[in-house]
This record gives sequence, structure tokens and C-alpha cells, in this order.
Amino acid sequence: MPANTTLARLALPVLAMALPASLALAGPAQAARTSPVHTATVPAAAVAGAPLDDPYEKDIAMRLVSSAENSTLDWRGQFRYIEPYPDGRGYTGGIIGFTSGTGDMLELVERYTKKKPDNPLAKYLPALRKVNGSDSHAGLGKPFEEAWRKAADEDKAFRDAQEAERDRVYFDPSVKQAKADGLRTLGQFVYYDAIVMHGPGDGKDSFGGIRKAALAKAKPPAQGGDEKAYLDAFLDARKKVMKKEEAHSDTSRVDTAQRVFLNEGNFDLRPPLKWKVYGESYRIDK
Repeated sequence: MPANTTLARLALPVLAMALPASLALAGPAQAARTSPVHTATVPAAAVAGAPLDDPYEKDIAMRLVSSAENSTLDWRGQFRYIEPYPDGRGYTGGIIGFTSGTGDMLELVERYTKKKPDNPLAKYLPALRKVNGSDSHAGLGKPFEEAWRKAADEDKAFRDAQEAERDRVYFDPSVKQAKADGLRTLGQFVYYDAIVMHGPGDGKDSFGGIRKAALAKAKPPAQGGDEKAYLDAFLDARKKVMKKEEAHSDTSRVDTAQRVFLNEGNFDLRPPLKWKVYGESYRIDK
């Protein structure tokens, strides 16, 4: 996804069980709320020390990201999410916050249509091509939103396409790079969460730019460095980028989530996990 594709999802939409419209744009302001602890259980078959692309660890990663992006651990409920969020990126939708203004929503619908030409979203491809690179909603609107939800609710091919694009653009590249840097499961997740928010690429505010800034401060394990020191440097670099934009100014997904796991020395990202995002408490138990 192009850089900063997922900013809109900081608005905390809850999809399968949608929030009222008046609450859908709560964003980082939710920090002031008092809320119950969200809990989830990971299958007992999870193996200590497994990489992030292990199915159980991947599910943990998706739940962690969803807590920050969607205010829920139910990441599978986000396939049908779609909204014209006013952040300059047009529509934002799906499990990874594909956006109409940055190209990855277009690529998703193209993939879906290639697999299944007769689908509810195919007729919106011309409009998606026209609005790519802008915040325009021209040719989309409510009918497009309804078609998106219909596809997500009724067609496994669309849900599969979302997962495939997530893996191709975000998950697989970030985990591959983390493994090459000698990082264990936590570090692999730190990379994945960063690429979800900031997008791939080498720009200074993208995942590649953040990694470059971290490498200037510390060496990763693959280069003989200390893993904690390097991840601290990466998270520091990421926070600087986050603070450049209002939508990212709340850095709790780093401060009270990833940094907590790092300070606990939980490099294998093993449950039980306890963290907070925007003031809301979450946990994943065995």
C-alpha cells in the first residue's frame, strides 16, 4: 500500500457489529474513555518461538493490529468495513484499510475481478481508477459502499482477495525483512504494524524510511546488534514519523502496546498479552 494508507482506520470503525455513525469517527480522542478489557483466546496449538507467519502467531498479529485500527480484536469482522473517511485518502475499507486514494483499493478490486469478473464491485473499477491519487468520491458513494458490504458478506472470493492483498503488499514483505534482520516474532510484528500504518517504500515517512533511521542508531541482530536496542531505535524512529501527522499523534500503539511487550522481554510474542491502545485495555490469553 502507498505510504500512510491506513490513517483512516484510527477512526476506530467496528464492522460486523458496527458502531452508530456518531461514534464511528472517535479516533484518538477515545483515550479519555473508560472501557472494559477486550479479551481473546489463542488456540492452544500455538508454539513458543514460532515466527509471525505461523498461523497462530499471524492471528495474534491481526488481533493486535485490529485493536489499534478498529477498536476490536475481531479482525475478521472488518472485511465489510467501508467509509469515506475525511483524511485526504478517499474511501477506506477492509481488513487492512485499503484506500481509494492510494491505489491499494483499486488493486484489490482488480484482483477480485480477475478471479470473479461478475462481482458487485467490478462496475466501480473505472471510478476507482479516476479517483486514485485523490480524495475524490466521484462515481462511488452509497451504492459503492453497499456493493462492498454485499461482496464481503456474501462472497468468500472477496474476503480471500483481501487476505491475499494484505499478504502480498504488507505482511509477507515485512516479515521477510524482519527475518533477514534477525528479529524474532515481536520484531516481525513491529515491522508489520509499521508497514500497515505507514506503507511500504523508501520514503522517509514510510516503512523503509523508518527502518533506515533505526539502522542509523543501532544494529539489528543480523549485524551483531542487540535486539532490544535495535527495536527501541525502530520504535523511536516510528514515533517521530507518527507525530508529524495529526491522525497519528496518539502513539499509544507504540507506547502502551509494543513497547510494553519489548520491556517485558517477550520477543516471542507469547500470550498472555496485555496492552492498551487509546486508553482501551486488551488482552489475549492462552
